[in-house]
Amino acid sequence: MRLTVNGRSRELDVASDATLLSVLRDQLHLTGAKPACERGECGACTVLVADAEGTPEPVYSCIALARAHEGESITTIEGLSNGTGPHPVQVAFVEQDAVQCGYCTPGQVLAAVALLARDADPSDEAIVRAMSGNLCRCGTYPKIMRAVHSAAAAMRGSNGS
Repeated sequence: MRLTVNGRSRELDVASDATLLSVLRDQLHLTGAKPACERGECGACTVLVADAEGTPEPVYSCIALARAHEGESITTIEGLSNGTGPHPVQVAFVEQDAVQCGYCTPGQVLAAVALLARDADPSDEAIVRAMSGNLCRCGTYPKIMRAVHSAAAAMRGSNGS
């Protein structure tokens, strides 16, 4: 099968029951998406899959069959910056100290990127709703909220808005 991961087309031999998470980690050696609950409940395995318009949508890769995403464009935390420096959401997470143990951070960052692709100036309620599928056992939710607001402001500023 063919997957486009982080802008690179890859031809892979994938079992019919292989999850996207297992393919990313075991075949492509992209370990940013984390195995945790393995039931699509915690968000540690979140990746972005571009919809028909190219808008990134968060997907729990631990419960997504890899074959279901054949031909789609997938972005992992490793491909977020595209070599141009950290994404504004990554910068904001560091600046707002929204990282504690760090295990959930890749999924949190990607969920925030998907939100900001849809809503350049989200309310607190919109952030809570968009991030609700990503759990943080360390409880850095207030800092994550500040980081999303900070990234949104930075991204609006860089777009001239």
